[in-house]
Amino acid sequence: MKKKLLTNGKAFKRTDNRWGGTVWYMDEQGERKRKSFSGTTKAEVNKKMTAYIAEFNQRLTESDESRKTLRESMTHWLQVFKFPSVERGTYDRCECTAKHQIFPLIGEKVVGDIMSADLKSVLNYWLEKGYAYTTVKKVHDLLGEYFRYLTEQELLNRNPMLSVPMMKKANFMAAQNKEDLPTQETITVFAPEEIEKFKIEAFSTYSNGKPKYQQPAAYILMLNTGLRTGELLGLLNSDIDLENRTLTVRQGVKETSKRVETEAVPGREVKVGKPKTATSKRTVPLNDTAVEMIEALRRERNFGENAPLICDEQGGYTRPVNFRKRYYRILKAAEIEQKGLHSFRHTFATRLVNGVKQANGTIKALSPRQVADLLGHSTSQITEMYYVKKDTQRLNGITDGFNL
Repeated sequence: MKKKLLTNGKAFKRTDNRWGGTVWYMDEQGERKRKSFSGTTKAEVNKKMTAYIAEFNQRLTESDESRKTLRESMTHWLQVFKFPSVERGTYDRCECTAKHQIFPLIGEKVVGDIMSADLKSVLNYWLEKGYAYTTVKKVHDLLGEYFRYLTEQELLNRNPMLSVPMMKKANFMAAQNKEDLPTQETITVFAPEEIEKFKIEAFSTYSNGKPKYQQPAAYILMLNTGLRTGELLGLLNSDIDLENRTLTVRQGVKETSKRVETEAVPGREVKVGKPKTATSKRTVPLNDTAVEMIEALRRERNFGENAPLICDEQGGYTRPVNFRKRYYRILKAAEIEQKGLHSFRHTFATRLVNGVKQANGTIKALSPRQVADLLGHSTSQITEMYYVKKDTQRLNGITDGFNL
């Protein structure tokens, strides 16, 4: 609730022949309060009350979010309210969205003057620029959360975002002349021949026998365990039990902006923290290839039980950006179409659910629930919807004998 004046003050003569005055106001909790003044003359009291009222109104103006620019107000909201409540990586993304997709368009507009049409124009601008649906939705979500805060705190009388619903994905894609493909069709996986090409390039050497790439076994380990990049890079040697052929996911590595308190400064830093979700903490079985890759990684670099399995030259955690750059160099050299590192995780899930044909012609497969447990998903629906590319060839001839 906003602080406000209830009276402009009134001077009166006291029983001791001095003069007094009272100004009534309402505080931020909605309670009625007063400020009292005294003096030897009525003019002196009136002067004190006038000065107090002017100062009161000045403080209100300075603290009134509705009169600040969006850049100033949203930055303050991000630093004071958003920063303590989310993980660093999430905050980095929110700050990036504000700085690059919101402030350049309406950052200098006064908050109280912003209309629904202004906010809709921001979303339309990035739609017309061909930006992805998920990027524009992040803009919509951040603006929605910010303006909801302003109205809930009664810093604004109305929420302009209430009239700016996010466009349905199908309509968004149609407006960009793009096809809204089913989620399973957008999942990227490695074909068997691409996996072979990747392995050949990843483990290739120069003419003098020196390996072309550092720690290539890490990528094949990822392919055979379905670990996220952060989970893989956060894995310690002590988390691996080769005797029982398992590894345990206990932590993850993220790369975030360097900060002095809430202010970003040049550079990036590696943060080690809890896994993505509660179900991400899990024990993963190791197949023969995974065991072989772990042994290869330890032969290349081993700084002891408490060091990361995939470490840098000093035994510290490998930066995710360096791990990705190395991966993309291998893809390019192997002439494989670019795919994100998450494609290893998608491939792992897809092969396990769709199954692998055995020598006797049968298909060996796992249930979506089993694969969800291996990936650290809370439900098998997440696994099926976002990680498994449907194998439509398995449907060939399936209706034979069902003539209607």
